[in-house]
Amino acid sequence: MTTTENNTQDPLFVHLVSTFTQSAWVSMGKIKNPVSEELERNLEQASFYIDLLDMMQTKMEGNLSEWETQFLAHSVSELKLNFIEEKNKKENSKDETDAPEPSEEMEDESGADAEEKAKDENPEKEEKPEK
Repeated sequence: MTTTENNTQDPLFVHLVSTFTQSAWVSMGKIKNPVSEELERNLEQASFYIDLLDMMQTKMEGNLSEWETQFLAHSVSELKLNFIEEKNKKENSKDETDAPEPSEEMEDESGADAEEKAKDENPEKEEKPEK
């Protein structure tokens, strides 16, 4: 390829990588979706875009300039680090929703429920009817 062909293709390569990178950021909920103007999280979709860029990096190895190689590698590594962070957030929020709420535990031990538990635990202290 001649230098002139490289110069015209450089912006196309940057645009392609930037498009996939931007789509991954939107899918991770790191930036607003430009269409809906809302933050949206779809980690499966983000993973797809990261895999596309990773595949490009593998398949194009040896065919890119040093700058293009670094640009692509930097994009992929930043996305992977942020993807792991977002995935951990999702898992942590799942753990929190599985745990019982403190207010639920307090409700169980208050009122009639607490009296019933006390009777079950201490049957000899049951009130005897007066004669």
